[in-house]
Amino acid sequence: MSTDSQQTGDDIDGEQASETETTEDELRARIEELEATVAELQELEDAMAAAGDDGQKKMTIIATKGTLDMAYPPLILATTAAAFDWEVVVFHTFWGLDILHEENSRNLKLSSVGNPNMPVPNIVGALPGMDRMTTRMMNKRIADNDTATIEELVDLSLDLGVELQACQMTIELMDYDEADFYEGVTTGVGAATALQHMSESDVQLMI
Repeated sequence: MSTDSQQTGDDIDGEQASETETTEDELRARIEELEATVAELQELEDAMAAAGDDGQKKMTIIATKGTLDMAYPPLILATTAAAFDWEVVVFHTFWGLDILHEENSRNLKLSSVGNPNMPVPNIVGALPGMDRMTTRMMNKRIADNDTATIEELVDLSLDLGVELQACQMTIELMDYDEADFYEGVTTGVGAATALQHMSESDVQLMI
């Protein structure tokens, strides 16, 4: 009788030990499954973050003109796009380089000749002093309307992370000193780099 009881007790202990081992194995397996799930979720999060970065809009503007009226469009478009978190590059070449030149940018002129929007006949606009007069009139209108100056727009562009590039070939051609450009302007940039930016951009503009 006692022998049967002892055997029964041993069987129960064995079953309990077996159940304990089974439970531990199941827990280990479950933990491994959870760890694998966490790793998959992390990979998915990283992939989504990378996709978000790739989804950022990009714009490249080629600025070729250095008159007062043509200096505004690239800077206005650049700052607006940057405010919407676009990646923006403005490549300045030839006369567009004057926009980045600290001294010249404060003295950009507005031509009264060949401009169909100027209420002045070309024969009158060609008279000595007319460009100076139309430039003074435009600057007065800018001041009266509290419109940002070119200098202010350049500073705003740089503050917003716009990359303002100066064409190296034009710097050498015009015999400019890189120290004369606004602080933060990227110099030493060639046409190949500009083309690379354009090929990667969603929007490409030449102004």
